[in-house]
Amino acid sequence: MAIWFARSKNLVSSLRHNLNLSAILNKCDYSPRPIFFSTTSQLSSTSFLSPVASLRHESTAVETQPDHLVQIDEDDGQELDFPGGKVGYTSEMKFIPESSSRRIPCYRVLDEDGRIIPDSDFIPVSEKLAVRMYEQMATLQVMDHIFYEAQRQGRISFYLTSVGEEAINIASAAALSPDDVVLPQYREPGVLLWRGFTLEEFANQCFGNKADYGKGRQMPIHYGSNRLNYFTISSPIATQLPQAAGVGYSLKMDKKNACAVTFIGDGGTSEGDFHAGLNFAAVMEAPVVFICRNNGWAISTHISEQFRSDGIVVKGQAYGIRSIRVDGNDALAVYTAVRSAREMAVTEQRPVLIEAMTYRVGHHSTSDDSTKYRAADEIQYWKMSRNPVNRFRKWVEDNGWWSEEDESKLRSNARKQLLQAIQAAEKWEKQPLTELFNDVYDVKPKNLEEQELGLKELVEKQPQDYPPGFHI
Repeated sequence: MAIWFARSKNLVSSLRHNLNLSAILNKCDYSPRPIFFSTTSQLSSTSFLSPVASLRHESTAVETQPDHLVQIDEDDGQELDFPGGKVGYTSEMKFIPESSSRRIPCYRVLDEDGRIIPDSDFIPVSEKLAVRMYEQMATLQVMDHIFYEAQRQGRISFYLTSVGEEAINIASAAALSPDDVVLPQYREPGVLLWRGFTLEEFANQCFGNKADYGKGRQMPIHYGSNRLNYFTISSPIATQLPQAAGVGYSLKMDKKNACAVTFIGDGGTSEGDFHAGLNFAAVMEAPVVFICRNNGWAISTHISEQFRSDGIVVKGQAYGIRSIRVDGNDALAVYTAVRSAREMAVTEQRPVLIEAMTYRVGHHSTSDDSTKYRAADEIQYWKMSRNPVNRFRKWVEDNGWWSEEDESKLRSNARKQLLQAIQAAEKWEKQPLTELFNDVYDVKPKNLEEQELGLKELVEKQPQDYPPGFHI
């Protein structure tokens, strides 16, 4: 203890001498410190900006006056000046409420009958764009149905549908630029479909054949395309959000006229990567559009067991991110919100958060039976009465851009093309076993060579345990 006091005394003396702080740490000096005031005109023009944005490279020791309070002439209020920022103070001890008494409203354009709500603020959509959006939404429905049935028949090992969330998929994709980099979760195949990923490419990935870009190493539905700026899907939840912040910052550094766009479900907001991703993007002012599909269920976990906040939209404000809540079953609202968010992200170099309210009509995946934790009539209600595809179709039909004949022709052709794609994908050979050991090391280490040799010997010894035509 004596040594500690001696060192402290030496430190105080040094500070007094070097910084000319004659009054620092006077022994037993508990008298009030003088308060210095400064007028508003003397404040820096960046006083009310984010301390990270305005003082990122400045030391907190550069202030010329030792004052801790700054008076504001406008309302006779005062601010406390901390390294963390200038904040007002109050003598009333009061906690901020856990949430607002009124929930953040949900932006929408179309009512449930597909009619424009009067005085709606939205970006007009041309006939050509509207028809293409509907065609892709309907095609996504057909694709989900046929691949789901293929899994049930044992032709593929796994599948996951986007039923009930088609508007989020297609409308968001339509609002983006092809140069925008997409980092998906796993329920956004419609974005790839919009960008030109063919039905054959979807089938090849699900069957893991030689034409699969992932060389058969991933589960079905883990699509990816360098050509279409679509990162390969990975199963771990929310890992794509910090990556999106990095991608957005890279686009900013390269002065690209593009942004990163990443998707996540409501359950993913319980992951640490969600918070890290948002905070990273906010602090670095990275052009990233975060789109959260709040469908009410994280597999069998309801949102009431995920968070107590007013959904996800308020989490953006907590990190200093501009945010909006939108009706995810309204294609026009999603299109307008995402296109506007994309414009903000690129032109203002800032992240934006979109919470899209929707409902997952399908099971979480083919490994799930959602009737075990939610009522069948609830699912049926959302499937029939709140269907985003039917809602958008009504609007397109009311404009005279679509007919029953168009509908029948589209779905028939989509079904035919998908069945042909599946049949062709099944006939392709599988990837050789050697691909399990490639594309990681330039030169294989000894332990991998030993594992590869051991696997070959096992296959040769027990060929009956492997599919016909399986090759090493």
